Amino acid sequence: MKIGIIRERKTPPDRRVVFSPDKLKELQEKFPQTQLKVESSSIRVFPDAAYQEHQIEVAEDLSDCDVLLGVKEVPIEALIPNKKYFFFSHTIKKQPYNRDLLQAILEKNIELYDHETITDHKGNRLIGFGRYAGIVGAYNGFRAFGIRENAFQLEKVENLSDYKAVQQELKKVQLPNLKILLTGGGKVANGAREILEHLHLKEVNVQDYLVNDFEEPVFCQIDVMDYNKRKDGKNLDRYDFYNNPDEYESDFMRFAKVSDVFIAGHFYGDGAPFLFSREDAKHPDFKIKLVADVSCDIDGPVASTLRPSTIADPFYGYHPETEKEVEFNHPEAITVMAVDNLPCELPKDASEGFGEMFLENVIPAFFNEDIDGILERAQMTFQGKLTPRFAYLQDFVDGKE
Repeated sequence: MKIGIIRERKTPPDRRVVFSPDKLKELQEKFPQTQLKVESSSIRVFPDAAYQEHQIEVAEDLSDCDVLLGVKEVPIEALIPNKKYFFFSHTIKKQPYNRDLLQAILEKNIELYDHETITDHKGNRLIGFGRYAGIVGAYNGFRAFGIRENAFQLEKVENLSDYKAVQQELKKVQLPNLKILLTGGGKVANGAREILEHLHLKEVNVQDYLVNDFEEPVFCQIDVMDYNKRKDGKNLDRYDFYNNPDEYESDFMRFAKVSDVFIAGHFYGDGAPFLFSREDAKHPDFKIKLVADVSCDIDGPVASTLRPSTIADPFYGYHPETEKEVEFNHPEAITVMAVDNLPCELPKDASEGFGEMFLENVIPAFFNEDIDGILERAQMTFQGKLTPRFAYLQDFVDGKE
């Protein structure tokens, strides 16, 4: 088997890669029957020479490879027919801007494995950049706070060399007695939690957070059953919520009344209640003044997130009364950080972490006859058709949705 590491071609440029040179060397050592080739790139965080130092071939043409590994969507004109591709296609939620891409993948007889679809038998995702999205998102939230309050100045993450430099920069942070709310319990939320812990912020439980005042900045991490409640008042479990989201309504306002900063690290499922609405944000008791929306669901569960922001211009303001965008430091605004490609700001660390997960969870499936069904579950297309697991996308492909 010959595996190729493709050049990222999206704009703005993405410097990440599936495998760092060290991890690719480790793959070669663990599976010596594998041939490797890396497509030359001038933007990749690891230069061509770093791969060549490990005797890994770097070339312009990957057409002789069987499997091609990338991070973001591959432009249609760059797709090589009859290959196996792994990348984030952003099609599984019927994203209209990538309909043409999925159509082209089928027309070119490409076997697509979307990184988002690589799961264990329970449906838990095995690879991703979530941890680094949480890390950078939380950092950016504090950076916004420092600028808005003229309290401290943090360097942009993209200008720092790695995660260690990020941690060093955080020494500049000085916070008043804030209450900081963090939603979620997965990789994204736990990445954000790393920043909170690095700042030595005190964690408090839900009850204390809701009723007590503190003489220091504190944070509270909450999950779906903390900020949602059944309409009939019954106390059930998260599995009831996942299976019957329409039976629930948001209970987020009890947190919004006492929180200063909100870091959104949750996963939002279709049909679930919005956390807070535009009407909620107008309420005189609504206290949140800064939202670091790592989840970044546009015009959805977090009403202040009107649009994604960018690494170049990461902050904007949401004016609750007018429901319009204003300057991020407007005195009546909720400051919003909603960058939708946060891991790009830490390309070295993010790539190293991703490669570690890919080597552990995916590569063995190529050589053990996919004994755990990793590839079978992740395969979206085969022989020019959608696989049964992804047949729900057929109307989308046909332009009917």
